Amino acid sequence: MFSRTRPSWYKPDIGLATRMFLVMAILVGVYVFFGFFLFEFVRVNLVVLIVFAAIIAGAQLFFADKIALLSMGARVVSEQEEPELHDIIGRLAMQANLPKPRIAIVNTSIPNAFATGRDKNHAVVAVTTALKQQLPPQELEAVLAHELTHIINRDMLVMTIATFFTMVAGLLTRSLLWSGMMGGYGGGYGRRNNNNDGGGVIIITLLVSAIVAAISFVLVRTLSRYRELAADRGSALITGSPEHLASALLRISGKMDNPNSGIPQADFRQAKSVNALFIVPAIRGESLSSLFSTHPSTEERVKRLQAMAEQMERGPH
Repeated sequence: MFSRTRPSWYKPDIGLATRMFLVMAILVGVYVFFGFFLFEFVRVNLVVLIVFAAIIAGAQLFFADKIALLSMGARVVSEQEEPELHDIIGRLAMQANLPKPRIAIVNTSIPNAFATGRDKNHAVVAVTTALKQQLPPQELEAVLAHELTHIINRDMLVMTIATFFTMVAGLLTRSLLWSGMMGGYGGGYGRRNNNNDGGGVIIITLLVSAIVAAISFVLVRTLSRYRELAADRGSALITGSPEHLASALLRISGKMDNPNSGIPQADFRQAKSVNALFIVPAIRGESLSSLFSTHPSTEERVKRLQAMAEQMERGPH
């Protein structure tokens, strides 16, 4: 064990906070434009747009954590059921000056963990049974500190809102296309398009939606990659041991990349919906490109953690 000064609390990452603000500002601008296009050119009733968006936003904000847990079959557990996890997370939360989050267990052969919830008072840290079984205590602690950092930085909420925007655009587009196929725009939305150019409107709507989706896709993934690096840094600061998180990342990614690991494809399919939240995405094989990945490469993350370990070893100058 290295001899290091361990911080008693963790400062939120300013770079992450700046990126979250910029991403949200750009996304809001993009979707204001999209809403204006739907109102002005597709003749969607403004009240319908606002009500529809508000309903979905409320559902995402207040039920996103429940949806994520439900999709993985996660079960919130008491201190009596999982005393070790409650002890580790309780100690880490105290160090990070956080309320202790709820803890959920996911019964799967994929070693992984994620945090979800709209704020620090409604957060849940989910841990898979495989992660508990396969990681030594120090590596498990480092992974849990990583997840707590997502709660500290409040990037869970921003990711929920950012992905919500994309979902709203898709739902609105599908609704408009269905309305067009059923006899023209306007009948179900309160404003009628009198130029009878339904085909042209559909094509333009699809084009604008594709542009909006592409911008959102790149922005969300750029933020997602940075938030993982920020959470890695937070874990290193909270635990004082970057090397433990580095070895945990190598162990987790190595297990999932190994075709002989015994992880069934069904588990990978189930995990697909929460891959952006996992500490390591549950994907077997090489990703297409770092630009389209929700996470930075394991190699990059380990290299940064090793640099932090060396810096901590040298101590302050």
